[in-house]
Amino acid sequence: MTRGGLLALEPAVRIVRRGAAARRHPLVLVDGPSGAGKSTFTAALIDAWPGIQPIAVRVDEAIPGWRGLRRGADALATSLLAPHARGTTGAVHRWDWLADGPAGVHRIRPGGPVVIDGCGAFLAGRERPDAIRVWLDAPHAERRERALARDCGAFDPYWDGWEADWRRYLGQARLREESVVRVRLGR
Repeated sequence: MTRGGLLALEPAVRIVRRGAAARRHPLVLVDGPSGAGKSTFTAALIDAWPGIQPIAVRVDEAIPGWRGLRRGADALATSLLAPHARGTTGAVHRWDWLADGPAGVHRIRPGGPVVIDGCGAFLAGRERPDAIRVWLDAPHAERRERALARDCGAFDPYWDGWEADWRRYLGQARLREESVVRVRLGR
């Protein structure tokens, strides 16, 4: 991302940091469509975070394949975010996208800040009214260009199916209204 793009994120990063400072074990949910800048925002947020760095979990880690967005978000809600809310160890059941199969379990201890980043993050955190929600977006053509460039061609054959799955998720969940911090990147 360009320096100008990173500068565009700074106000949202400051807002999230202020909100997180008021919580004992903050949870930040960063959602939006593919290629919108969620991972870039998460990296900027973590770089600016004072004290104990948040644990970042990408929703992609838990999504079981190209048509599993909702299942991955539901799995994170159950295995990671519910235990996090109770102050117990949670788990991310990882998915190996290249092998198209399970890739082990990553355990996450309670007590520190957590950032959930990716398509479906709001759904994963739907039972957490205390979460700070960040919605990123960008123009469709720019998102597509970024997403396809990021994955060096691996995403190309799946873009249309993924975008359709994303739109179904968005239409069913109506989660954009829940966002408290909105960031739109793009030309």
